[in-house]
Amino acid sequence: MAVKKAVIKHIKGVTFIGKADSNHWITMDGPENFGGSNAGIRPKELLLVALGGCTGSDVATILQKKKVKLDGFEINVSAEMQETHPQVYTIIELEYVFYGKNIPKEAVERAIELSLTTYCSVTAMLKKAIEIKHSYKIVETD
Repeated sequence: MAVKKAVIKHIKGVTFIGKADSNHWITMDGPENFGGSNAGIRPKELLLVALGGCTGSDVATILQKKKVKLDGFEINVSAEMQETHPQVYTIIELEYVFYGKNIPKEAVERAIELSLTTYCSVTAMLKKAIEIKHSYKIVETD
């Protein structure tokens, strides 16, 4: 079994830096009214970015293998959060947006399905605790 590691270092207040096996540092922080410096992404926001990045890389790779040409691709992630503590996400919605000419709908649907059910490990972990919904749209470009 592979073991992954991360180190998180306290800077001051609620400002931390962290890195994992890829050796890239990221700054995490909170708002000033919570003891932070507002100098970095919030830890819970990282979950949303990780989910979007994980499924996005799957979908892009699958479409590339299917020789689907894209002019652009983005994922809009939104999450509903419980108001009481712990303020956890209760629903996460992924909107995949594809830009291009004559993008086959079937290929897009299959790529998303494969990512969310088979390949994206972040989805596999989060869906055990959070409802994850998705939609997509294809925007025709000239």
